[in-house]
Amino acid sequence: MLLRNITTLLLAVSVCQPALANNQVVTYDVPQKALYSHHNDDFTVRVRIPGGEWQDLYEYNVKVDHDKPRDASMVHFDMDGEVEVSVKKNNGDVSRVEIRPASAKVKPTLKGNTARFTLKNPANLSIEFDGDRLHNLHLFANPLQTDIPNEADPDVIWFGPGVHTPPQDTEGAFVIPSNKTVYIHGSALLQGKLLINNAHNVNVVGRGIIDQGGRGFEVTKSEHITLDGPVVINPKHYTVYCGQTRNLTIRNIKAFSAASWTDGIDMMSCSDVEIDKVFLRTSDDSIAIYGHRWDYYGDSRNITVTNSTLWADVAHPINIGLHGNKENPEMVENIIFRNIDILGHDEDDRNYQGAMAISNSDNNLVRNVLFEDIRVDSIEEGMLFNIRVVYNEKYSHAPGRGVENITFRNITSRADDINRSVIGGFSAERMVKNITFENVTVMGKPLHREDIDVGDYVENITIKR
Repeated sequence: MLLRNITTLLLAVSVCQPALANNQVVTYDVPQKALYSHHNDDFTVRVRIPGGEWQDLYEYNVKVDHDKPRDASMVHFDMDGEVEVSVKKNNGDVSRVEIRPASAKVKPTLKGNTARFTLKNPANLSIEFDGDRLHNLHLFANPLQTDIPNEADPDVIWFGPGVHTPPQDTEGAFVIPSNKTVYIHGSALLQGKLLINNAHNVNVVGRGIIDQGGRGFEVTKSEHITLDGPVVINPKHYTVYCGQTRNLTIRNIKAFSAASWTDGIDMMSCSDVEIDKVFLRTSDDSIAIYGHRWDYYGDSRNITVTNSTLWADVAHPINIGLHGNKENPEMVENIIFRNIDILGHDEDDRNYQGAMAISNSDNNLVRNVLFEDIRVDSIEEGMLFNIRVVYNEKYSHAPGRGVENITFRNITSRADDINRSVIGGFSAERMVKNITFENVTVMGKPLHREDIDVGDYVENITIKR
C-alpha cells in the first residue's frame, strides 16, 4: 500500500513502557512516475518505532542556494509517540554530524557513516555531516493527520497518490473555489500551483508535494483560508504569494527554493494572519510583509509568526515594509515573530542584509513589531538587525513615513564576524524611534549601543539586560 501505517504493540514491554503501545509511524511512497527523476542517493534514511522493523523512506532531491544551486535531500513522515531514525551517508568518510536547530535538542550518535537519533516529538530538522549545509538532509517529522476528509464529499477536492497536472486552460494552476477542502495525499505530487482567488472558506490539508510549479500557493483577495501540511519543492517564484487577504492560517508548510524571486511567504496588504511551525529554506526573503504591491491595496496588520524555522540562502529571513502605496499611505503594524530559529542568512548586497530587517519605504508607517525568542544560528554574510526608513532606487516610489515601537526581546546569535547592525531614519519627518533591545546576546556577550551603527533621525534607543 502507498500509505503504510505501522503500529507496534510491543506487548513484552507494555507493562514497564506503556507509552510505546500506541506509537505510530506513517510513511509515504513516491509516485512510480517520479521514482527515479526525484531521487537523491546521498543518504539512506529509515525510521521505526523502538524495537520495531525499520521502514525505508524515499529521499527526495531538492535544490538550494541560488548563488550556486546544489542538490540537497528531503524526507518526510508522520509520527505519534517516540520513533528512531537512522541516516546513512552513502559516499565518503564521516567524522561528525550535527542536527539543527539546536533548540530541538536532538542528539545523534555516529557509528561509521550512520547517524541514529530518537525523536519524541514532531520536528523539522537539518542533518549535516562534517558541516556540509549545501548537500544536507532535511527531515520533516509531522504529527499524525487527524483531519483527513471524506473523498466522496462533494465539497472535497481530493488529490490521491500519483502525479497530478493542472488542466490545460488554467495556465499551470489548480483553481480552488470557495467552500472547499483540498486534500493532498502524502504520496501525491502536484505539478502546478494552487490558486485561491476571490474565495472564502478554503482549507488545504495533507502531506503531499507541490512540485516545481510557477508558485506553490497563490492566495489573493480571499478570506478564511487555511494551508496546512504540504511541502513545496523549488517553485519558479514564491512558495506562498498572498495579496489583500484576511483571516489566513499557514501551518506546517515546508519549502525549498533556488531561483530568482523565490521568496517563501510574501504578504501584501494582508491582515489577521497566523503562521505556525513552517520551515522555509529560500533563495530570497523567507517571510516578507508589505503594504500595497501590484493589484493589492490596504494595510497589513495583525500578523503572527510562531514556532518556525527560516533559512535564507539569499536575502533576508525576515523583511518588513519595503512596498506600499505612495498616493494613499498605508500601515504595517501589530506584527509578532516569536520562537523562531534562523538557520542561515547570506546576502552580498548590504542594502538587502539583515536577519531581522525593517526596510521601510513607499510612505508606509511600520509600528508595533515584536521579535521575541529568536535564535540566529548562522550568518554567512550579512547583519543581525537592519532598521531603516529608505528610498530604494530600484523598488521605491517614496521613502517610508517612519518606523516606531519595535522590540527585540530574548535574541541570541551564534553568528560571528558579521557586518554591524544598522538603524537609520530618512529625515526629521521620517524617523526611526522607540527601539528596544532586551536581553540580546551575540556570541554569548550582551549587545551594547556601540555595537550598532546608529545614523541620523533616530530617537530613543533602549538597551536592557
